[in-house]
Amino acid sequence: MYTPLRYIPFIFYKARPIQFTFFVTRRCNARCPFCFYLQNPLTAAEAADELSLEEIERVVRGIGSLLWLSFSGGEPFLRDEIVDITGLFYRYTRPSVILYSTNGLMPERISTRVEEILRLCPGSVITVKLSLDGFKETHDRMRGVNGAYELVMKTYGNLRALLDRHRNLELGINTVLCRENEGEIEGLIEEVTRMEGIKTHTVSVVRGEGLNGISPERYLLVSEMLNKNIRRGITQRYSFRGAALKSAQDILQRRIIYRTLIQRRQLLGCVAGRLTLVMTEDGRLYPCESFTTPLGNIRDSGYDIKKLLDAPSTGDILQMIDDRGCYCSHECYNMMNILFNIKTYPRLLLEYLRLKLHL
Repeated sequence: MYTPLRYIPFIFYKARPIQFTFFVTRRCNARCPFCFYLQNPLTAAEAADELSLEEIERVVRGIGSLLWLSFSGGEPFLRDEIVDITGLFYRYTRPSVILYSTNGLMPERISTRVEEILRLCPGSVITVKLSLDGFKETHDRMRGVNGAYELVMKTYGNLRALLDRHRNLELGINTVLCRENEGEIEGLIEEVTRMEGIKTHTVSVVRGEGLNGISPERYLLVSEMLNKNIRRGITQRYSFRGAALKSAQDILQRRIIYRTLIQRRQLLGCVAGRLTLVMTEDGRLYPCESFTTPLGNIRDSGYDIKKLLDAPSTGDILQMIDDRGCYCSHECYNMMNILFNIKTYPRLLLEYLRLKLHL
């Protein structure tokens, strides 16, 4: 496996992005009211404007090695070339972790593609996160698809069957927390702990429009329940090197997100655009998913990421992030802000020791 320890120098020198998120398509077979893409319906021209495989290869050649690679959308498994796209990233960037966030509505297609990816990328941990927002009626309603719950569970069963054959596969659950499902969230968390083969459970505060949010206090109660399961060894049992440290980071991260929701300000220095980068299906680059001002379009720079990152306008945008102290509850970016900020290490070490000593 590609060890994440090779990125220790980036704690001190933010040389370039090592976390890369690629929205491979805007197309989706769900109708989640909180999705930011749903607020801007896809046109036929936009659907035809996705980066081609040849264009993606030109981009990937200039990225450099990656700690964390994430494929999202839309629904990433609707992209016919998802295996080939993954292969390009694997060949050129050697990611330690490759993450797929999926709604799980295509059981056979997803499990077939995932097994192809597992064979293609033996040096990476392949993490598949299935969306599960509640029990049957609630989940179907939140995803806007009748029968969504049964399809997700079938996909889970198909993927679970792959675990014995592929040691680099890791399964997890993503849950969006909002008013719509807060009444059954504790029961859902308990249900997930009984799902064999599920190693991680992420509960995120709803970030889009269309569903009401919840109070920070409610998020805190849910977080403490999840953290308790980590300490009991029920979830967050990562299979890669540094698993206990990553679990400690998850505990600390939820506390920081809670404080961010309360104080509504940036609590840690943000590495967006320095260590993280987001690319949309049509080639726009952003420092993170939450940022609305693009750094530019990769097509306009001759598919040269370094050229875009070195542009004076990018420096202005990164300075804007620092000056305005933007904040968010996004787990992926808070993860990087914790792991690559030496000021968080005393708290991180404390949580790590508590886990190792089972306190």
